[in-house]
Amino acid sequence: MEDGQVLVPLLFSFYKSFMMRILFALFFTLHIINFSACAQRNIQITSPSGSITFSFDPINSSPAYKVFFKGNQLIQNSSIGLSFNGKDFSTNIHSLKPQYREDIEDYELIVGKAKKVKDRYREIRIPLEDNSKLAQVNFVARVFNDGIAFRYEFVRGYGKDSLVLTDERTTFKFPAGTIARTLQLPNYASSHEGYYNMLPIDQWKEGALMDMPSLFEVPGKNFVAITEASLVDYAGMYLSREGNVIRSMLSPLPKQGLIKVKAAFPHKSPWRVMLISDRIGTLIESNIITDLNEPCAIQDLSWIKPGKTTFPWWNGNVLPDTLNAPGNNFITQKYYIDFCARNGIEYHSVVEYGLHQWYVDDGISFMPGPHSDATRAVPGLDMKQVCDYAKSKNVGVRVWVHWRALYPKIDSAFAHYEKWGLSGMMVDFMDRDDQEMVNIQNEILRKAALHHLHVQFHGAYKPTGLNRTYPNEFTREGTLNYEINKWDRNGLSPDHDIIIPFTRMLAGSTDYHLGGFRAVPKEKFVTQYTRPLMLGTRAHQLAMYVVLENYLGMVCDYPEAYEGQPGFDFLKEVPTVWDETKVVDAKVGEYIVIARRKGKEWFIGAITNHELRSISVPLSFLPSGNYEATIYSDAEDASTQPNHLIIKVISVTAQSNVLVQLTASGGMVAHIKQK
Repeated sequence: MEDGQVLVPLLFSFYKSFMMRILFALFFTLHIINFSACAQRNIQITSPSGSITFSFDPINSSPAYKVFFKGNQLIQNSSIGLSFNGKDFSTNIHSLKPQYREDIEDYELIVGKAKKVKDRYREIRIPLEDNSKLAQVNFVARVFNDGIAFRYEFVRGYGKDSLVLTDERTTFKFPAGTIARTLQLPNYASSHEGYYNMLPIDQWKEGALMDMPSLFEVPGKNFVAITEASLVDYAGMYLSREGNVIRSMLSPLPKQGLIKVKAAFPHKSPWRVMLISDRIGTLIESNIITDLNEPCAIQDLSWIKPGKTTFPWWNGNVLPDTLNAPGNNFITQKYYIDFCARNGIEYHSVVEYGLHQWYVDDGISFMPGPHSDATRAVPGLDMKQVCDYAKSKNVGVRVWVHWRALYPKIDSAFAHYEKWGLSGMMVDFMDRDDQEMVNIQNEILRKAALHHLHVQFHGAYKPTGLNRTYPNEFTREGTLNYEINKWDRNGLSPDHDIIIPFTRMLAGSTDYHLGGFRAVPKEKFVTQYTRPLMLGTRAHQLAMYVVLENYLGMVCDYPEAYEGQPGFDFLKEVPTVWDETKVVDAKVGEYIVIARRKGKEWFIGAITNHELRSISVPLSFLPSGNYEATIYSDAEDASTQPNHLIIKVISVTAQSNVLVQLTASGGMVAHIKQK
């Protein structure tokens, strides 16, 4: 064979090999490109247990997400979008390379439902850019074993130096047939006090505001509760039905029209939280809300002492007839301080007398006048004298104050309070959660801590977990409670009480004006501004101290209403903060049984709605050993004599089952100690 004849086959072979390599390389490249595109369309992250999956899709350049629980889709394709700096950041955007990580939140709570928290999570950070690359927002999601949270990190915005946010369109698309339990509000200026309703989502009025937390029951007996965590320098969030989806609504800045948030770059939104489980008790036990907040910012924690407090305003400042010259004076305060000292109640609250607050004010009906001054006590009331006497009795003193009277003089007021020796305060009538008010409340917390003062917010929005960062935040109101028994002819029904653990309490500490010791049957209820009456049994009232998470439990009634009365011993013993919480049994809107541990002692609380029921309570949560349980339950005649109790002491172990008989609107409590 000549050279040419040999060369042709060799060239052909080389060409064939070269082309095959080119085709293979092209195929591989196209495969990678296609794989990357698919990955971008379906970015997933799963909880450490594998039960919850979060899926993110920038579909058609418009981001959306889905949520699965144990293979069931709880949240269908739900879009997200933002409007800021005059632009719409919801379409024509693309995602950059996601970043994954896994971590553990491991910390201790000074005030909380659990002392030691250790929660593992997985996180994904997805940078999102508009096509012009002038705006970037990082979408950050964390998946825990009992829920999901995500937030927006604003990096840059269309060439502007600062952020002006006009809308956040976070949506939640639930499957058909999902039922919502929520509080509908008329507007953004609210004390968040009202009755909860239960309706299928498609029957809620479109555009109406739903408060958070809201509880959604998805077909298949799965629960999703929506709320927010770490509300800092941002507008409070609400929910609203828009067509077939639930969407976020932000509280607008006062007199700013459409503007919700103003801030410098970079800036972060609060976490949008979904508590998820097929067991309702898991949502109540969850610590996700505090997990998502910053670590404790207070170095010296020795002065932070949660406990119970008097609140004489509720009972009408009842005093014995033998008391000389009652009023806004030392004698009146001494009477209640002595009651606290006798019974181990940690705090006495100085509020008002004769419908006039303790400080100088020329306003009307507790609303500050032009010369209101929360640093000056009314004539005849020496706050230093009151605090010194209380300190000699190992009792702390706290005060009520309207925020408009406090805030203009916040620094001098807190300096005065510390000099007097006050322990804390209730700050009231805030009634907003726009960015300005959020910042005011957080400033109050931060500055109060500098002066060793605890804070109780009333007329305020839900907690968002800041008790981890600032454990001097003891409690918040933000719910309809027993104060209305002073003026509402219907009173507050136990049917309302049983909704709160599954809604408002999911966000955290829930102040409720506890401690009324004069229960009557419904047909005998009348309004009494002094010595208010109660619906539900006394056992129900005692149980509320365990059922509710509340780090500053009120003892609202007057001393003679308690001392010598059955059940007061339990009220004196029950703690307000806990090392461990377990929901033993619960059915939404019907009944709940909660066990909480403090040290080596356990406290059980059970309440029911208007139906009587028998419940068997397993004590399997107890460690091995022998225990003594003191049980307070409804008496046989509690339907007509609701203050009557049966008190018995029994021996129990972890193998025991305690049969609980709850009368209609009744309850039960147990205090369990190791022998």
